[in-house]
Amino acid sequence: MILTATDISDLTVFRRALHQVPELSGQEAGTARQITDALWPLNPDRVLAGLGGHGVAAVFGGRADGPTVLFRCELDALPIEEKSEAPHRSRIPGNGHLCGHDGHMAILMGLARILSRQRPARGRAVLLFQPAEETGAGAAAVLADPVFETVKPDYAFSLHNMPGLPLGHVGLIHGPVNCASRGMAITLSGKSAHASEPERGRSPMHTLAHLMPALTALSHGTPHDSDFTLATVTHAQMGAPAFGIAPGDATLYVTLRTLTDGGMQALCDTAETLVMDTAKSWGLIPEITYHDIFAHCENHPDATLILRRALDALHIPHDGRGLPMRASEDFGRFGHHAKAAMLFLGAGTAHAALHNPDYDFPDDLIPIGSRIFAQVARDLLG
Repeated sequence: MILTATDISDLTVFRRALHQVPELSGQEAGTARQITDALWPLNPDRVLAGLGGHGVAAVFGGRADGPTVLFRCELDALPIEEKSEAPHRSRIPGNGHLCGHDGHMAILMGLARILSRQRPARGRAVLLFQPAEETGAGAAAVLADPVFETVKPDYAFSLHNMPGLPLGHVGLIHGPVNCASRGMAITLSGKSAHASEPERGRSPMHTLAHLMPALTALSHGTPHDSDFTLATVTHAQMGAPAFGIAPGDATLYVTLRTLTDGGMQALCDTAETLVMDTAKSWGLIPEITYHDIFAHCENHPDATLILRRALDALHIPHDGRGLPMRASEDFGRFGHHAKAAMLFLGAGTAHAALHNPDYDFPDDLIPIGSRIFAQVARDLLG
């Protein structure tokens, strides 16, 4: 139930190869091919491709009946330019594996190697390489895929590396661990005018200037509070980049967060009322759409206990520091269909933060993550 030195070396090379060719959400065709090419020699019972887009799942079954246990990682990268001198740095301009999904894939491939040598005694282990996690669209697409019904899990587990925690230390609690979030896109339509006669138009300037601080003022508390809310302005644009035109339109992007799904509708209602009332007072026509919708991620008590027992068996330290966290995670949707739990694997207290241009996944976590998942598989499936 362990990875050999050769395994670890191979998986490190595999991880770095993935790192060099990052693909964005919904565009992971090449990454999926690399995954399937690596899985077939390990002789899984089935390899399901094209799940919810470019998702891939490998099934390792036992001889006796038992539960279906899902282990999930992510395929996609980020639209961020990597700043690194590492030989394995991204070769795709503007794209980077700056969240560690390449490392998570290597961890799951390590689990596949272990299962290929010691198959489950009962039930099934399903290793899911999920597409489009970064946009919040992938889990819903996988769950809606009729093929996924054939491997519908009883339990679902995932992990994410976490800079700020000591290397190899695990963050784990039951209950909410990641916030619900969604992107609120606001367009404001007025009337442009000559810059010498701004009074002949309807500029969105005052509305935009009012909304940015007013929306962020909806923020309240911390994720430890049940009524936590956070509104973050992420983008604003007004008019054309010209000196002769008083603007007639504007765009504003705001990310809304709440601890749980239950609080999101109230925050949306409040934000929408604020936008509509402010725009109306300046004679503008507002339009609101939502994007990148993430359900909150909540660890089921039973699944959390299974993870705790596995960590204790492996003598891996764990506690609840840093949880629940403000960031969102697409894994939460699997908790609507299975007993699910996610752990957070420390990447080092001084490691570059997730989504930073100088972030790189610590290869030392590959065998640790694989061992944790392998212990869970053995505990549940024998």
